[in-house]
Amino acid sequence: MNNFKNKNIIVAITGGIAAYKSADLIRRLIEAGANVRVVMTQAATEFVTPLTFQALSGHPVFVGKQSDERYSESNPGDTASMKHIDLARWADAIIIAPASANTIAKLAHGRADNLLTTLCLASEAIKCFAPAMNRVMWDDPGTQENCTILRDRHWSQFGPDSGMQACGEVGEGRMLEVKDILYSLGRCFRSGELQGLNLIISAGPTYEAIDPVRFLGNRSSGRMGYAIAEAAREAGANVTLISGPSHLSAPESIDFIAIESAREMQQAVLSNLDNCHIYISAAAVSDYRIEDIATQKIKKTGDQLTLKLTRNEDIISLVANHKTRPYVVGFAAETENVIDNARDKLVRKNLDMIIANDVSTSSTEKPDIGFNSEYNALHVFYAKDGQICGEQSFDLARKSRLAKQLISLIARQFKNNRSENEKDTA
Repeated sequence: MNNFKNKNIIVAITGGIAAYKSADLIRRLIEAGANVRVVMTQAATEFVTPLTFQALSGHPVFVGKQSDERYSESNPGDTASMKHIDLARWADAIIIAPASANTIAKLAHGRADNLLTTLCLASEAIKCFAPAMNRVMWDDPGTQENCTILRDRHWSQFGPDSGMQACGEVGEGRMLEVKDILYSLGRCFRSGELQGLNLIISAGPTYEAIDPVRFLGNRSSGRMGYAIAEAAREAGANVTLISGPSHLSAPESIDFIAIESAREMQQAVLSNLDNCHIYISAAAVSDYRIEDIATQKIKKTGDQLTLKLTRNEDIISLVANHKTRPYVVGFAAETENVIDNARDKLVRKNLDMIIANDVSTSSTEKPDIGFNSEYNALHVFYAKDGQICGEQSFDLARKSRLAKQLISLIARQFKNNRSENEKDTA
């Protein structure tokens, strides 16, 4: 909880039975060294009085139907307090807990009809919300769309949780427990190894249509790429994840682009390359596509079917030779001569780093690793000026753990390269 020391945090409370949990959140933030101010909607005061939060925070509580209204139990007539702009500038972070469906909808559509919503629109602070509502309200497509809009605008969403609800029903929609909110909020203040850097990560397979029913594909699950995206986010990066078809859910607080074919992935990567610092190609991109895609399902007309394939452009080579070239990291998924093939790819494609993994399952000396597995073992080579200058092995581990180790290595090598380049141009 040292992440909160001397941080200015606004705890915003909306109407809902979960408002009582906010008292514990405020208490624990103050214990962790944060400076806390409380903002309530009028509806929130129907569940917990402002006096409760004033006693806990040691400061007047702000409540209002209009952006300039202010309410303090100790001195309701005091008008010398901070207005919404002052509050917005004061805050390092705003956490709405609980966040009602109504307030989420207002923020998603830019409404500023009370102090809380006006404050959020006027602030450049870290913004987070912890939804709390009935399970049916939570499942409503409108609520889901509104949450997506906020996440796309770089709000961090904490929860909700599942369990027994105040209405007696069981399901998703409960406000996340305070300890979990504190953990998630604390992560927002961490200064990670990739803080402020822009990363593009490609993941998953690509599908090349044969006809409206069939396609050419591969066995990639996207697990490694998704894990790297989450690790990069944890390290403070602004992450864009471009993914082929996968059963995995898009990670929170990450810009997510879903594609299907290699050409769609190429377009998505190149169109987002401006201001990109690091590109990590963890996708299994099809080398070939069907030259003429059938407009109708191909029927069985004989014992053989001939498909004419044409070569897809090599996306990672395009990135490595781009005018705004980022630091380029590739993967080499091999079934034989893993090390030699990876070294060759690193130099031949002018990459900065290559991550080699054995996706064969023929060896009895190792468990199932690689595609569709939660585990992997990796060997990494990195280069400088087209020459291999170092390597590192990562033993068998869960992909989530390997992803964190990879991100640390990538961050170090990226910074080393940047420092050397700055010396060369000095």
